[in-house]
Amino acid sequence: MADATVGHAGAASTPGRLASVDALRGITVAAMLLVNNPGDWSHVYAPLEHAQWHGVTPTDLVFPMFLFIVGVSTTLALMPRLEQGASPRALTRQVAVRALRIVGLGLLLHLCAWWAFDLPQYRPMGVLQRIGLCFALAGLATCWTRPRTHWLLLLALLGGYAALLAAGGSYAPFGNIASRIDHAVLGVHVYQLDPATGRGHDPEGLPSTLGALATTLLGLRAGDWLRRGDARRLWLAGAIALLLGQCWALALPLNKNLWTPSYVLWTGGISLMSLAFAHWLVERRGLPPWGRAFGVNAIAAYAGSAFLLYALAAAGWLEPIYRHGFADWIVPRRGPYVASLAYAVAFVALWWLVVRWLDARRIYFRI
Repeated sequence: MADATVGHAGAASTPGRLASVDALRGITVAAMLLVNNPGDWSHVYAPLEHAQWHGVTPTDLVFPMFLFIVGVSTTLALMPRLEQGASPRALTRQVAVRALRIVGLGLLLHLCAWWAFDLPQYRPMGVLQRIGLCFALAGLATCWTRPRTHWLLLLALLGGYAALLAAGGSYAPFGNIASRIDHAVLGVHVYQLDPATGRGHDPEGLPSTLGALATTLLGLRAGDWLRRGDARRLWLAGAIALLLGQCWALALPLNKNLWTPSYVLWTGGISLMSLAFAHWLVERRGLPPWGRAFGVNAIAAYAGSAFLLYALAAAGWLEPIYRHGFADWIVPRRGPYVASLAYAVAFVALWWLVVRWLDARRIYFRI
């Protein structure tokens, strides 16, 4: 599943790493854990929930931010090696193996979830599967193509996917062409089935991965600007992308489920400016890289927390832990929303202690 590297072979000493990127990745992973692990799904504050369909909440910024950072990190990791004469073919093999491992870990996590929660069907698509596919494209693009080709690929993905969605004639839940394709290919193995019509939808499905790939390519270009010291371009590109995304949303709604091209640009603009701000704070102003411990052990935090969740659910301990540890004494005093949030914060705090312990011993899990 993963390799544990210790000491100077660990993630903290990998050439091309920037503390600001690790910090931003770590904050994003912590946010993932926070929104994925409320104590009570019936009582979640609105900003910590995804938009029901069209629109964007703060939670809808988390996954695109992570994929954007995948692109940034790919550039920072591979470009110095290519410039030092590394073989593109050898690097491609490494990228392919790592991408397959990420996808495999995602499939394993879903197998555990299927068993732990006694789900009716196994779901092959998911967050890590999408990350693996996007990392593979970013790695191939870095090894074999030039920046101009990256921009052409980005434009082709945005334009082609927009045309595909428009050709479907609807952006409605279950009726859009992306959902119809996913249901045709995956059948009952999609994330959600509409009981009224029998149609399916998967937020990490096949067509919407085109939008996710575009997000990753945007991160690829941002990483190149960052390594060249051109942080001002991040601010400018972020403002332009945000404006273009907002304008495009007048015709093509912002939609995380479909990962619409307008959503790519709008969230990409925020990601670009967040990266520029993190770089300014950490590399320029010398502030501590808060979140770095999560960032250098993102796999340990994300996969480890998921395995813990599934183990607790399978053992029947999940509900009693929340009820006795949080709900019984918080709900009468502060209400169910505070209790649910307190559990999520405690869950993140637990994994912060884990990754801090790992970082202090220079243990980094990589796949």
